[in-house]
Amino acid sequence: MPTNVSISVLNHSGPMLEKIRYNLVCEVRDVAPAENLVVTFYRGQTELGKAQFSRLTSRIPENDSFSLSFTATKEDDGAQFSCGAKLELGPEGPQRPLVVRSQSLTATVHYGPELQNEVNHISIYEGETLQLNCSSVGNPPPSYTWILPFNDSSPASSVLTFKSANFKHKGQYNCTVSNSVMAVSVIFEVDVQGKFKSSCWSQKGVPWAFGMVLCLIFSVLCCCS
Repeated sequence: MPTNVSISVLNHSGPMLEKIRYNLVCEVRDVAPAENLVVTFYRGQTELGKAQFSRLTSRIPENDSFSLSFTATKEDDGAQFSCGAKLELGPEGPQRPLVVRSQSLTATVHYGPELQNEVNHISIYEGETLQLNCSSVGNPPPSYTWILPFNDSSPASSVLTFKSANFKHKGQYNCTVSNSVMAVSVIFEVDVQGKFKSSCWSQKGVPWAFGMVLCLIFSVLCCCS
């Protein structure tokens, strides 16, 4: 039975990068006969793969290592990798060999921010609230830089809000989302239109209820004509 089992990433330390291939290495100490050794790699409780010797070995305990390659994804961020070693001795050995498990290796995976659309077209009326959302998820957490169509201080937040839009807010807004992995940009094309005002409601000196009746009559006449 192995005295010690450990797991590491070959020739690498620190955070991994998304879409890069890495090799997990499982080191097994003081095992004999090594030809009966079976090593299993895990992500959490899910088996990733098995490895074992393809040659005959002696009865003298030895140290061996096995590897498994995988491509890091953002879903692997925070995942725990481990390996387990056991001796399968056949009919003469125990039917349920004892598995010696390594400690878990917690992965940190860095990945760039992602945006749904590169260009967004927005049309609102004057006086309405204008809200532009550039939120994105990345590791490390991304920062935000805005380029506005008018001279004003550029906010550093993911959401840009103007409570009462006017014609000054019309134009192109550029939001750049970046972290140490990559930077992506999204463009918002904003059109601000003037408010439509019905002549019926804007007549001075006309009571509200009477004005509403006039509008209804006017609408009926227009439909009938």
